[in-house]
Amino acid sequence: MKRKFSAELAYVLGVVFVAWGVVLMEKADFGVSMVVAPAYLLYRWLSPVWSFVTFGMAEYCLQAVLLVVMALVIRRFRISYLFSFVTAVVYGFVLDGFMLLGAALPADTLWQRAIWYLLGMLFCSAGVSAMFHTYISPEVYELFVKEVSAHFQVNINKFKTGYDCTSCLIGVVMSFLAFGLWHFEGVKWGTVLCALINGWIIGRFSAFYEKNWTFYDRFPWRKYFTWTEGAAR
Repeated sequence: MKRKFSAELAYVLGVVFVAWGVVLMEKADFGVSMVVAPAYLLYRWLSPVWSFVTFGMAEYCLQAVLLVVMALVIRRFRISYLFSFVTAVVYGFVLDGFMLLGAALPADTLWQRAIWYLLGMLFCSAGVSAMFHTYISPEVYELFVKEVSAHFQVNINKFKTGYDCTSCLIGVVMSFLAFGLWHFEGVKWGTVLCALINGWIIGRFSAFYEKNWTFYDRFPWRKYFTWTEGAAR
């Protein structure tokens, strides 16, 4: 028998899991998630010049640009899409808070770094899948995948993999431009591995969630959002 799980709680856990997963992958230094690689590189590029620029700030600024691109691609814009930017800002603040906590984690040995990398990738995947099971607007990254894949009638998990690979390539180009042709920052072998298997892992988490829980609305807020439950199926 399935147990009930609040869609609103899935949203909170999604934000927290993704932010913590990103911090763990950054700590491992094998390469951050391909989705956040462009924002991470922007942060690494600008923060030495402007100390007020944080990883979280770079995230929600780039997501604002992605939101505009999405609207142009699908030729549609809804006011409710702005809630995704609100989520991006919330996520940015959570991310910056976790970056402070992550600074205290030990990462002196290869095994420690490998553990952080593995846990980080799992947390990110679990968080994204949780976002796919709530009606509350996710980050623009997930909104982009959901809306564009639906617009072109493409399987969301396959589209997610393609989107991840594209983000990885953009990150590689940005790394070259910012740090030189043979000096990789943020985008490393771990980024490439994550790009190849992240969509599959998200699908497995979605199957696990749907097997064990029925997601329901604890609060009557669904009418304010267009994000629909079950998008990852």
